[in-house]
Formats: sequence, structure tokens, C-alpha cells
Amino acid sequence: MGFMDKLRNRFKQNAETEEVSEKYKEGMEKTRNSFSSKINDLIARYRKVDEDFFEELEEVLITADVGVNTVMDLIDELKMEVKRRNIKDTKEVKEVISEKLVEIYYGDDSQQIEELNLQEDGLTVLLVVGVNGAGKTTSIGKLANQLKSEGKNVVLAAGDTFRAGAIEQLEVWGERAGVDVIKHTAGSDPAAVIFDAIKAAKAREADVLICDTAGRLQNKVNLMNELEKVKRVIEREVPGAPHEVLLVLDATTGQNALSQAKTFSESTDVSGIVLTKLDGTAKGGIVLAIRHELNIPVKFVGLGEKMEDLRKFDANAFVYGLFADMLEDE
Repeated sequence: MGFMDKLRNRFKQNAETEEVSEKYKEGMEKTRNSFSSKINDLIARYRKVDEDFFEELEEVLITADVGVNTVMDLIDELKMEVKRRNIKDTKEVKEVISEKLVEIYYGDDSQQIEELNLQEDGLTVLLVVGVNGAGKTTSIGKLANQLKSEGKNVVLAAGDTFRAGAIEQLEVWGERAGVDVIKHTAGSDPAAVIFDAIKAAKAREADVLICDTAGRLQNKVNLMNELEKVKRVIEREVPGAPHEVLLVLDATTGQNALSQAKTFSESTDVSGIVLTKLDGTAKGGIVLAIRHELNIPVKFVGLGEKMEDLRKFDANAFVYGLFADMLEDE
């Protein structure tokens, strides 16, 4: 059984997995329409797998924002695999591409890297960072809703005290999700807000505390210092925390998202990415670039506007969404 058959079978097993595949298929329509049409066009124009074919494939992957370094490694892997399997027909290459995309995402790690590091005993602290406009507050609200629906007692900390309206925006999401929001007045010290939120979360025997943070431009040194200060408070009050530092990135910004990820990961130990607006871009390959070049897993992706549209990332479902039309045409 080929890899594409395995993917097809994996997501057609039951109603739950089929719902996941449909969500990724629907959410990745823009990327797929761009990517699939180019791959199909390439396969139609080339009868045999040669150097010219690989050069054009390289261009297709780069325009999908897979990232130059990732593309080079992927093309090398594809060439070796094509040679090993003695593949001559270009139609067989899409099977190998889909397989290698999943492999290059996971590397030597297990598929558990996408899971949140939730503590079985005591308080789990999630620190959420990212520039303004990436969808940080919205993602926190959706994540809080998701965790609450799983039976967790969740508290939010309004640590973005600098951006006008940020505290009120988090309060609105807190109300929607039905969770408490700990806040100070606008302009307050973010570290003091987080300190009070930890005390409140412990007093309320919360399972998870999600901390919002300031998101002014990533090249402002004082922002990174502020994040370091917040992190020190969390480490002091909850040994071993923060259990996750989630960086929220806007998928529509493409390679700019990658540069933001580099900057933030230098200042705070980013453990996972929340990639918003994946449904709004034709360059969804950025998922692979972030993972491969920075070795940071994508934990959640935004596949729509609704509360339930923040989804746990699944590289297999991502590749399914990328190749869905091809899979269903066969």
C-alpha cells in the first residue's frame, strides 16, 4: 500500500478522523489550489523524472513558502528516494513528495511533539507571545474554550497591558469561553499581572493558566526584556513553568513569520507555534519551513474564524489537505 493510500485510509476510518480531514481540506483550499495545480501541471509536462523536472519542482515548493533551506533538503531526499525506488514516471513522484513532507516535518521526533505539555498534577502555565496583529488574543480565547470543553479549569492573565483595548478584548473572549480573566489597569506592569494571575489560579485550583503578553514590534529590545521578566516571575512562582511558550504567527505573512519566529526563539524558549490564518494564505508551506529550519513544532493552526476552528496540528492531515484533490481523483 502506497503512502497516499495510507493517508486516504487514515482519514476515512470514522466520523471523527473524517471530520479532521474535511476541516484541513476546507481550511487549506487556497494553498492546495495553488500547490496542486502547479504539481499537476508539472507532472503533465514532464514524462520522465530528470534534472529539469526537479528544478521546476524546487520553484513550486519555494513559491509555496516551504523555505529555501527546507526545499533544498527535500529535493535531495526526493532525488535519493526516486533513485532508490527506480522511479521513471513523474506521476509516481507525488507519492514520494507527500511521504517526504511528513518525514521532513517529524524528523527523528515522534508524532507526540504536537501535544501540549499539560501537567497531570498542579497548575500548567502557558505563556503566549507574538507581535500585534498575529491573532494572539483570539488564539488564547479559542484555546481556553478548547481546554474548558475538555474539562479543564482555565484562567486567563491579561498581560498585554500596553496595546489599547487588549485587556477588554481578552475579557470578551473570556466571557465567550466561560473562563475567569485576571487583569490590572492599562499600562500596568505585565509581570505584576502575571504574578497576581498565578496566585488567583492557585487559589481557584485551576488546571491551566494562559498568559497573554505584550506584542509590540519584535525588534524593540524593551519588549524582549519585558518577556524575560514575565518568564522569571513564572519560573519563581511555579517551579518548572512555563510548561509551554507558544508563539503566535500569522501564516499570511509567510517568510516574515519565519523571521519573527527566529527573533522570539532567541529571547524566549519557544516550545511551540500557533499558526493563525492558515485558511487565508496560498503559502501554507511556511509550516514546514518553521519546523525544519527552527526545529519548533507547530502545535495549533487556525483554519477559520469560528471558536472551534483552532485545531491541533497534525502533519498527516496537513499533507492530506495539501493533496486532497489528487487523493480523491484517484
